Amino acid sequence: MRGITSANSEKQNKRKANRRLRRIVNQKVKEGEVDLPELKEVSNVWSFDKDGKAYNPDMGDKEMRK
Repeated sequence: MRGITSANSEKQNKRKANRRLRRIVNQKVKEGEVDLPELKEVSNVWSFDKDGKAYNPDMGDKEMRK
């Protein structure tokens, strides 16, 4: 499997999404709310740099393990 775009990683997108989630959760905890959001409710994986994955039959063993 390989990412469809030329982006090397989604690390920065994941970091931003998790920081956003932690900030919202901390605010809600301070307000005393019990219903906390999940990561999927806060971020949209479709807006990350890589847009899905595609199979390439010519990939070697190393690329298949990633």
